[in-house]
Amino acid sequence: MNDLKLYAVFAETVAAGSMSAAARRLGMTPSAVSQSIRALESETGVTLLHRSTRKLTLTEAGQRCLPHCQRLLDAARAASDSLLQARDAPSGELRIAAPVGFGAHIAAALAPVLAAWPQLRLHLLVDDAMIDLIDARIDIAIRAGQLPDSDWVARPLCELEIILCAAPSYIDSHGMPAEPEDLQAHHWLASPREPNAGARIVSNNQLTLQQMCEQGLGLARLAHADAAPALARGALVRVLPGTRQSSLPVTAVTPGRTGDPAKVRVALDALRRHFAALPGCLSG
Repeated sequence: MNDLKLYAVFAETVAAGSMSAAARRLGMTPSAVSQSIRALESETGVTLLHRSTRKLTLTEAGQRCLPHCQRLLDAARAASDSLLQARDAPSGELRIAAPVGFGAHIAAALAPVLAAWPQLRLHLLVDDAMIDLIDARIDIAIRAGQLPDSDWVARPLCELEIILCAAPSYIDSHGMPAEPEDLQAHHWLASPREPNAGARIVSNNQLTLQQMCEQGLGLARLAHADAAPALARGALVRVLPGTRQSSLPVTAVTPGRTGDPAKVRVALDALRRHFAALPGCLSG
């Protein structure tokens, strides 16, 4: 295919009325504009313009070609506008992947964003399995824990404080541990990534572990932010509150470091603010 720029220069020259005016519009020299049109005429073997010292006149072939070139310019401008909109105004579909336990956090963080930008749509994939981010066309993936090596860009959101919890009914039946050494005698609810030797229940779903903990089935290490509502209503109590547990890094990963569209930028800002305000957020 011939160089599309040559057609654009031809259409802009006709619209401007002269090569010098077209040169100013295009940021080119008049000589470069003239050479572009001559190159197009040479490639096609057709004369497009009659040139005189006073004006340019379209040939019959030029008249037939011009509407197609104008549509080409219109399409290019529309493409440019769409890219500018993606850069400056959140719109289109925002695809986010997150573990099951983080669904509520995504909803709380992005509700104001979706209210402020009605042209923005959210597609939230909630799954504890590691989905293929490229195949799923993910814009932002929320990850908890240590990240595997990846070409994606990691953007830290928070270090969630992990606390040890139990239901009051469990404490009534088994007693409240007074020292860390007492924990060995208790039932444990654990995730596969935790040391779980002797654990009574193992699940890769933190929400499920918390629900089982609230039912009095054992002790569980839970994110303070997730356990806070249950602690407030008395469904859970803290065990050994003076003993520091590990923390859980929460990270947003994105395909690129620069050139994020507006929908990704505003979503990342909203997620940072939300996680920074959570109970037990140690850092952001």
